[in-house]
Amino acid sequence: MNSLGLEKDPKDTRVIVAMSGGVDSSATAALLVDEGYEVVGLTLQLYDHGEAIARGNTCCAGVDIRDARRVAASLGIPHYVLDMEETFKRDVIEDFADTYLAGKTPVPCVRCNETVKFRDLLDKAKSLGGDLLVTGHYAQWRMGANGPELLRGADHNKDQSYFLFATTKEQLKFIRFPLGNRSKHMTRALAEKHALKVAAKPESQDICFVPTGSYADVVEKLRPGSSREGDIITQDGDVIGRHKGIIHYTVGQRRGLNISGGTIYYVLEIDAANNQLIVGPKEALEKTAFTLSGVNWLGEGDCPPKNGIAVSVKMRSLQIPVEATLFGAEDGGARVELVEPHQGVAPGQACVFYDGERVLGGGWIEGCPGIKKNVGKREA
Repeated sequence: MNSLGLEKDPKDTRVIVAMSGGVDSSATAALLVDEGYEVVGLTLQLYDHGEAIARGNTCCAGVDIRDARRVAASLGIPHYVLDMEETFKRDVIEDFADTYLAGKTPVPCVRCNETVKFRDLLDKAKSLGGDLLVTGHYAQWRMGANGPELLRGADHNKDQSYFLFATTKEQLKFIRFPLGNRSKHMTRALAEKHALKVAAKPESQDICFVPTGSYADVVEKLRPGSSREGDIITQDGDVIGRHKGIIHYTVGQRRGLNISGGTIYYVLEIDAANNQLIVGPKEALEKTAFTLSGVNWLGEGDCPPKNGIAVSVKMRSLQIPVEATLFGAEDGGARVELVEPHQGVAPGQACVFYDGERVLGGGWIEGCPGIKKNVGKREA
């Protein structure tokens, strides 16, 4: 068995490497070339050429395509660029805008992995005769007793398994993550060993289609008129201020509310239907239970057990996993009950389930029961 888990000699194994132009995917390609695999590089173009060239410190920008091409040339491997501009706009960017308009907080990197990368890119890899699609994600793959399993990256400071929860069992048969047992320092050392010009390249810091950092500007551009002012109300329905458009706020936010009176308020809920922000004290953010939609289950069986299973969960990518019980639902969703109250629960975010280091799947946070409000009661 070769290092990627196939019963083939590396020289007889064609591996398609998703090359973003960054150090991680470039080092991945170099590692596999070094091990004797037949490596083909494949890069996504997610913007029109002129716009892509102008982008800076984001992934999949114009400079990244050039860097991927140069790395492939230095390694002596074929390299292809796949135009996914329209698909990316439809499945990731527009979904991002619509999620904000619905009063939720999106996670576009998960959507990108779910659609453009592990659906369309995987299909392209197969059409190129690839035995496997390989990426530079910091996650681990292993063959378990009942099939392939997804695990957290060995370096928890770089673990990217949160963003991969939507990867299906069938897709896991065809995907590998060779950097999963390495640290970022080790990856850069590998790139330096192969004299790759991207060895010291900085990591992308922004969501690739939000280079300015202003999410609201993107939403307003895609959905003109979305920044409509509305009421800020308390849990009892008292109107205590005006907001500048729900797309400017997220659950848990404190800054930017501009509420007079000296009391500190936090956004507890975004009521898109009534164009209102419901605010309250910090302790009102604490949740012990919430529901999920769109659950992808990677554990045993076809779905989470209806009678519950003990798991640890993350509601943010950088969060330390917390203990919970997960209950499967008939509609393909689930319910999470936390052992201890937690404040980082926001509709639209992903909740990912773990059994130790193994990823059991995840879903999208929907309802968070417990917020009391009486809509439309005006301040005296």
